[in-house]
Amino acid sequence: MSTAVENLNMEPLVNGHNGPHLNGTNGTNGTTVITNGTNGTWAQQFLPPQLILDDRVRATKIDNRLSKMILCGNTLRRVGEVFAREIENGLKERPSSLQMENTYVPELPDGTEEGVFLALDLGGTNFRVLLLELRAGKLVREDVKHYHISDVLRLGPGEDLFNFLADSVLDFLTSENMENDVLSLGFTFSFPMKQHSISSGELITWTKSFNCGGMQGVDVAALLQRCLRDRGLRVTVQVLLNDTTGTLVAGAHMDPDVAIGVIMGTGSNGCYMEQAKRVQHWEAKHDRVQDVCVDIEWGAFGDNGCLSFLRTDFDKVVDDNSLLATSFTFEKYIGGKYIGDLLCAVLSGLAHDRLFPAPPAPGSLASSDLSMFEEENVTGSWSNTAKTLTAACGVRISRADALVAQHAARVISNRAAQLVSVCIATLLLRMNRPHVGVAVDGSVFKRHPRIRGLMERYIELLAPHHKFTLLGAEDGSGKGSALTAAIAARVAARSP
Repeated sequence: MSTAVENLNMEPLVNGHNGPHLNGTNGTNGTTVITNGTNGTWAQQFLPPQLILDDRVRATKIDNRLSKMILCGNTLRRVGEVFAREIENGLKERPSSLQMENTYVPELPDGTEEGVFLALDLGGTNFRVLLLELRAGKLVREDVKHYHISDVLRLGPGEDLFNFLADSVLDFLTSENMENDVLSLGFTFSFPMKQHSISSGELITWTKSFNCGGMQGVDVAALLQRCLRDRGLRVTVQVLLNDTTGTLVAGAHMDPDVAIGVIMGTGSNGCYMEQAKRVQHWEAKHDRVQDVCVDIEWGAFGDNGCLSFLRTDFDKVVDDNSLLATSFTFEKYIGGKYIGDLLCAVLSGLAHDRLFPAPPAPGSLASSDLSMFEEENVTGSWSNTAKTLTAACGVRISRADALVAQHAARVISNRAAQLVSVCIATLLLRMNRPHVGVAVDGSVFKRHPRIRGLMERYIELLAPHHKFTLLGAEDGSGKGSALTAAIAARVAARSP
């Protein structure tokens, strides 16, 4: 459960940071007294600490240069209002940057899941086939095999890719001596799609490193089913879902209060349990459905320009140099695929203004470097930060330079945590439940030293009196897929 946040404006004074950016008068012991009223006090509690250097003029100029990336509570409220409006538009099938896809998943694990299920997890250059056995809702067996997808398959005809997936399922079942067994399969397909039922859906667009031809208008579950049958396999594609929905289901298996799923990794997305009567798009009977999982696809939030007030010159550089310019606006603020590039853009901008020794080479800083800068900032270190920057920039980096880079990483991290928190808080307000568990998976959430703590702080500030818990979910794309297949089997068994 979230806990009350006390003395929020008193951050630890580490590595060149004083208290938060505040509009007030100087207090004592490195604090600041706020003079602009209660609402100002609330709004300022979202701000990161200021940069403190021996060269105060340089520190002030850097803070001014980064000021547009520093969001106060009032700006975040505005983002939340826009997000709520886009949710409503999407659910009512009006123009929106949010897809608000009906996943047709009508309920979550309840402890009665039974049976042996296959899961196929496709979302990157490596994919997995899994076999999971459930007894009374408990996972008692899990076998996994990994397969590599070549560049030829990722960029060639879609039929070739799906034939390879089916060959891999056959290989896996043969290794388990189960090639003749009757099995249900959950297919985790982590690409934007238009779903028609819990077991059918069309690809909208390839992302990541995939660009297979001949897939427009193709039902990916039906294609996989045909390829499996061509090999004589008695496997039925029971469920089609993405990794975000799988994370929600896997989280609900851990804690029955979980009703929101979030991915914070290479990309970012969210899903939640919505009242079925609020969802306009249905292509299947739903008279008995009370709640249904809605896949928000918030990576594209703002693609219609509704978040243009957030965009900085640094964001424009990242977008212009991305493979999908003008798309996935929100994801480029928070996704692990982009925040390293954003750090490069910020330091390059500071170098242009002679506030940093030299620009990093394009692509030389990754999200893991940003996390490491933050980790050193937390512990009061800077040597590895300097070493990484020396390699990236090709010049000697001093302690002050390293502190500048750590400050830039903190500003980027703080904004990312704020923006994800706005989305989660908006969902908490919308759902209005006594307590909601939020299942989160992804490398940024798991490995970044500050993100979780910042999210807990900001969600509570944005959705006061709404109790929540952040849970680190594991393997939503694998275990969540099999659990969803088990749920689908349970629901089908109840149907007349």
